Amino acid sequence: MRTASRVCCLADPRLTAVKNVLAVLDGRSLDSALADAAASVDDRDRALAAELSFGVCRWYRRLDALVSSLLRKPFKKKDRDLHVLLMLGAYQLLYSRIPAHAALSTSVETSRRLRKSWASKLVNGVLRRLQREHELLAAMVDEEAAVRYAQPDWLYQAIATAWPGHSEEVLAALQARPPMVLRVDLTQVSRADYAARLAAAGIPAKRHPAVDTALVLDAPVGVHSLPGFDTGLVSIQDAGAQLAGDYLDVRPGQRVLDACAAPGGKTLDILQRVQDLRVTAVDIDAGRLQKVAENLSRAGREAELESGDAGHPQGTAWGGRLYDRILVDAPCSATGVMRRHPDIRLLRRAGDIAGLAGRQAAILDACWPLLAAGGRLLYVTCSLLKVENAEQIDAFLARHPDAEAVELPAGPGSRSGKGVQLLPGIDDTDGFFYAALQSRRA
Repeated sequence: MRTASRVCCLADPRLTAVKNVLAVLDGRSLDSALADAAASVDDRDRALAAELSFGVCRWYRRLDALVSSLLRKPFKKKDRDLHVLLMLGAYQLLYSRIPAHAALSTSVETSRRLRKSWASKLVNGVLRRLQREHELLAAMVDEEAAVRYAQPDWLYQAIATAWPGHSEEVLAALQARPPMVLRVDLTQVSRADYAARLAAAGIPAKRHPAVDTALVLDAPVGVHSLPGFDTGLVSIQDAGAQLAGDYLDVRPGQRVLDACAAPGGKTLDILQRVQDLRVTAVDIDAGRLQKVAENLSRAGREAELESGDAGHPQGTAWGGRLYDRILVDAPCSATGVMRRHPDIRLLRRAGDIAGLAGRQAAILDACWPLLAAGGRLLYVTCSLLKVENAEQIDAFLARHPDAEAVELPAGPGSRSGKGVQLLPGIDDTDGFFYAALQSRRA
C-alpha cells in the first residue's frame, strides 16, 4: 500500500495537498499533516495547500462518488494517490475560485509530479467530463442524502436521528467554512471598544447575537494583526466554547480544576473572568500541555500545570485536593466541530463512540470525589451525539445520588436532557453540549 510518506512533495501545493489527504486516510489528523508539510512550502503555497486539503476532506465522500462514477474501474491500492488527485481536481472545479483551465492543467501536471505520466490523459479526460456533465452526475450521487452532505452513513444517520427537526440545517452547516471568532477579555476592554479598534485596523467584525464576549470577523486574518492579541486582550475561540467560562460560574478565591485542559483556551478564559483564582490545569498529553503554557504566557496568566490522566487522579498531588469548581472538557467524537476539522468524518468510526462514552464516564466518576461540598462540575463536549451528552449525564446522575443537575441560564442552544445543546446552523456556534452538576454532599 502506498503511504503518505512515499509521495514526492517538491514544495508544490497541490502535491502537498495530495500528501495531506493520504495522511488522513492513513489515520493521521489533518492538523498534524499540515504541520509536517509547513516547512516544505512558502507562505502563499502553504495557504493554498491547506485550502485544498481542508476542502477535499470536507467534501470527500461526495467528491469520491463523483470521481468513482467516471472511472471504468477503481485504481489499485498503489495508485490511490491518483484517485485523491482526481478528487483534488474535482474540488477545484466545483468548490473553488480557481479557473477551470488552471484546475485542469495543474491536475495533469501533478500526475507527472507523482511520476505517473501514464495517467495524464486519464486525469484530463475524467476532469473534463466532470466539467461537462456535472449537473447530471451531481443529481445522481446526491440522491443519497449521506453522500449529498459528504458524511459516512453511520454519522449521517446518527445526526438525523438525534436532531430530526434540525438535521438538514446542522448537516448543511457542517459543510460550511467556519467563521473566525474572537473572545474579548471584558476585564480589560468592552466588546464595543474592541470592535472599534478592529475597525480602525481595517478588520470588520460583528457582535455575536447570543454570546456577549464574542466578535465574529467578516473574514479571517492573521492572529498577530489583531490589536492586543499578543498580550491576551483577545483570543481565538468559537462563541459556543466561550460559554464554559459563564457556566462554570467561578468566584474570587476559589480553587479550580481544569481536568482536560489542552490547548488551554478555556483555562485562560477562566483566569480572565475573576481575580485570585487557584487553577490547576491537567492534561494527559504532556506535549499538548505546552500549548496551555503558551496560551497563558501570552496573556500573562499563571496556573499549576500537571501532566496526568483525569480518569486516574489517585496518588497525584492534584488528585489529593478538593476543588470548588471542576471543568471536564471531555474527550469526545468531536462531531460538533467538523466544520473546523473536516477530517473527523474520515477518522472517526461508529465503533469509536462506545469507547469514548466509557472514557467520559470514567473521567466523570474519577473527578466527582474531588469536588468540594456545594461545588460545581461543568461537563462539556463538542459532540452532537446524545450518548456522549444527555444520556451520559442521565447515567451519571443515576450512579451518584449526591449529585444534582443545575439548570443553566437561558442563552444560545436548546434543552437536551439535563443540559444544553448548541447546534451548528441553528445557534451560530459549533456543536457543544454543557451540563452543570452540583455536589449535594454535606
